Amino acid sequence: MSVHRRLASQSTVIFAVRLVGAGLVFLVQALLARYWGAEVLGEYLLIVATVNLVAVVMPLGFHTVGTYFAAEYRARGDRRRLKKFLISAYGHVLGAMVALLVFGHVVLDVFGAGNTTLASHFVPASLLAFGTATIFVNGAALVGLKRPYAGFFADTMFRPLTLIAAFLIGATYATADEGFSAMLWVVGIGYCCVALVHFGFVMFTLPRVADTADTGPSHRPRWWRFAMPWVLVSLATDFFFDIDLLLLSSHLSREELAVFGVCTRIFSLVSFGVAAVYAVTLPDIFESEANADRSGFNRKLGDANLVATGLAVLLLIGTAIGGPLALMIFGPSFVAGALPLVVLCVALVVRSAMGPASLVLSIHDRPYASLPAIFLALGSLLLGNYLLVPPFGLMGAAVAALISISLWSGALWLVALKTAHIDVSILQWFRRGAVVAKPAE
Repeated sequence: MSVHRRLASQSTVIFAVRLVGAGLVFLVQALLARYWGAEVLGEYLLIVATVNLVAVVMPLGFHTVGTYFAAEYRARGDRRRLKKFLISAYGHVLGAMVALLVFGHVVLDVFGAGNTTLASHFVPASLLAFGTATIFVNGAALVGLKRPYAGFFADTMFRPLTLIAAFLIGATYATADEGFSAMLWVVGIGYCCVALVHFGFVMFTLPRVADTADTGPSHRPRWWRFAMPWVLVSLATDFFFDIDLLLLSSHLSREELAVFGVCTRIFSLVSFGVAAVYAVTLPDIFESEANADRSGFNRKLGDANLVATGLAVLLLIGTAIGGPLALMIFGPSFVAGALPLVVLCVALVVRSAMGPASLVLSIHDRPYASLPAIFLALGSLLLGNYLLVPPFGLMGAAVAALISISLWSGALWLVALKTAHIDVSILQWFRRGAVVAKPAE
């Protein structure tokens, strides 16, 4: 099977499961809005955004590079180093959980959030963060070990099932406050159980890695050199809109936050289709780099970019057509997010066309080179929200996000081109095709 067909088929399966899971999440969020009100949905989305940001910090970046090191150690038959890497990653999550339970309320008080909805549901939110962080580490390892289905399905399928079960239990309570509290407890405990089962898949897969590599110097300094900058890269990339929601909480009402939050969740679903393309091909790309196969590296990266950009365009068209119908499920007021949603999906096309520059910079031992572009993006997002959201509301928030993502993607592409001397954009694939075709003329 050609790489194009394999990428398309595997990413399609992963994306299809993601669609089913997201359908369940949208159903729960729609029921939240209709059963308990848009304001409760807005509070829920803010809690989830905070949980996601905490969870991505808990492994201290080791989950962000877990796929790379798992693929490298698998290719080299270095099971012992892989075990040490995973022990460190899980240890960080456990240590962060203890610190969160001990100091979390103190931190909330310092930032004036001691009386918020998050503070009143702190323990179940902490459990959800712990389960989420554990699954981040599990998923990264399984993708690097060429088990992408097992890597993604815990988050894409079993988390939504846990959420819908939690809502059904919460809906049996007499008041919205009691039901919402019960739902969060069930979600927190349930997702920790999912994380434990997912961890079992990692332990089952680990013995399949060969143990033939020679013992050498510790790789721990190398892990930290890559992991620390990738905490910021992951926060800004995967949880960009969670940061954005928290920034917008001072500019928009809870009802408007609910509308924009639903739009960002749809965007996250759409962008997952593009992420699945890279997830399927990442182990092969990493293996080419580990084997110093530069032509193979460029070819696989170019093929992945072509599939990802084409998929992004198709998803943009699909969102423009089906977005209003999806938003209508939440209530008539949510249709106001239809046009902002299209603007957000334009940003996905821009990001896909520019390619995975942060990944390439890290592979070429320049992990910190991504940080200036990230600060540029977050700074422009903060300024854009301040200037555009008060006069233009939801559309201003969407345009600010588009500008931020475009500046960020362009800056990363330029940095990769100048420092690593690699064009990670889709233009590289077209140039390579022209060079191949030229001798046949």
